[in-house]
Amino acid sequence: MYTYCNLLVFFCVHLLYLRCTVCTKNELIVTVKQGKLQGATDTLYDGSTYYSFKAIPYAQAPLGQLRFRAPLPPKSWKGTRQATEYGSICAQTDSVFKGSENCLFLNVFTKSLHGRTPVMIYIHGGSYITGSGNDDLYGPKFLVQHVVLVTLNYRLEVLGFLSVETPEVPGNAGMKDQVAALKWIKENIAKFGGDPDNITIFGESVGACSVTHHISSPMTRGLFHKVIAQSGTSIHDWALGEGSKSRAFRVGKYLGRDTKNTTELLEFLRSLPAANLTNLTIATSTDDEMYRGLPGRFLPVVEKKFDNVEAFLSDYPLNTLQSKRIRKFPLVLGYNSAEAITAIKDRLGKLDIYNNNPSYDVPREIAEKLTQEKMNDMGKRIRKFYIGDREYTKDDYKVIVTMLSDLHLVYNTHRFTYLYSKHNSPIYMYRFSFDTDLNFVKKLILGNLDLDLKGACHGDDVFYMFSSNYTKDAYESQQKLKDYVSKVTKLWTDFAKTSNPTPDYCAAPRWPVYTTKNKGYLDINVQSTAGSFAEKQSVEFWDTLYCETGLPCIKNN
Repeated sequence: MYTYCNLLVFFCVHLLYLRCTVCTKNELIVTVKQGKLQGATDTLYDGSTYYSFKAIPYAQAPLGQLRFRAPLPPKSWKGTRQATEYGSICAQTDSVFKGSENCLFLNVFTKSLHGRTPVMIYIHGGSYITGSGNDDLYGPKFLVQHVVLVTLNYRLEVLGFLSVETPEVPGNAGMKDQVAALKWIKENIAKFGGDPDNITIFGESVGACSVTHHISSPMTRGLFHKVIAQSGTSIHDWALGEGSKSRAFRVGKYLGRDTKNTTELLEFLRSLPAANLTNLTIATSTDDEMYRGLPGRFLPVVEKKFDNVEAFLSDYPLNTLQSKRIRKFPLVLGYNSAEAITAIKDRLGKLDIYNNNPSYDVPREIAEKLTQEKMNDMGKRIRKFYIGDREYTKDDYKVIVTMLSDLHLVYNTHRFTYLYSKHNSPIYMYRFSFDTDLNFVKKLILGNLDLDLKGACHGDDVFYMFSSNYTKDAYESQQKLKDYVSKVTKLWTDFAKTSNPTPDYCAAPRWPVYTTKNKGYLDINVQSTAGSFAEKQSVEFWDTLYCETGLPCIKNN
């Protein structure tokens, strides 16, 4: 009798185990519009489980004779698609060639397949030249505790941003990839426990340029509800391309086909392996572009109008920003406290060039309106503002970082914020100042350089939001770093949930809403502080230069 009872208990327990196993496996099969997806489980730092669904094809890549065109609708599949490994990244060369053109994948990370959890969609940076949505940099373990997280790939450089100003190749293919991903997410995210009516798009560097371009684009209406722009906006010189058609012909010439015929050029470029169409930014830059501005050149463009062609951008973002056409979204945006540490090594190696040609520090937007003589005078004014009546030396590395940060990021972030706030609220501005062992980019850039530079450089903030193999050891070994990550991710995810990064239940300091009068911001650090008008003196100096040139500026608005 005892043996029989034991066998019966064992049989019942075994059935229960099998039933739970099947339930768990079935729970990881999600049915989207194109078919079934098999996901995988993983574990967060607190021991809880989350689900991942990787390499989901949100669109078909246009290949062969369709190369450079907008993405095609996603195909359905039969059976269950394995979504347990990352797909190919988009073709790029970062010391070596990687990826392929068949790369239009997104990844979804969620703690539950049920309910309606706020969604955050991350658009990666990388100068529109490199990058992907994979977890080498953008691991989900910090953010997915609070939201459904989506990361994605989009076409880059020539393959993503070639424009010959024709209906066939008007430009912005990479941005239209992003739009296709946003549409797919809107239609399917509820299947992963996400709320399609509470979607925040966020990005860093050109990812931030991208999300602020989406504010202006008529293609993205209804696809998201909040925006976070980290170290980038749509009105920076490095956010919008100029002279794209002539650049396309320089691509052909560099690769062996010197022609002024658009059809011949496209036929030639479509005949080449994808690898040949990467790493062409420097090779196709003009002499002026080699020293003025940042290196990205294959960028979003204002498209020419063609019948039956939907444009991603039909007007300059600065025009849209000042008009009633601009759509209104709750917005968080800002910059890091020492952005241009990323540029200091290169700049110190070219001091003679910049000392002899001060006009190279005049932004492209201004330079296009000035004679060479006036550009030289303005370049000298810029230098005088930072160091007085002398030339830069290597001992000026700290002030050079400040100047380059102001030139490339700080001023135009303030200008964008001010202009947008005239039509929209709430806006929350920040300066990110953390300087810890999570500042991976800064450590990588400075390396063995004997430079005493404090603060957070371009890209350092990413490691306070995303788990990464590059900072894994530091994070796991230092409790204070875990606390800092928790602090930053709470700000970001509270905004995604409530449109307020410091809701009523949060402890002080409260993050002030930015207005044209108070210019409020939060300095995000170990001890965060609220303030008014960050970098006031330098912002007012640069604003004077823009106003004098007749460009939209803060003082004249």
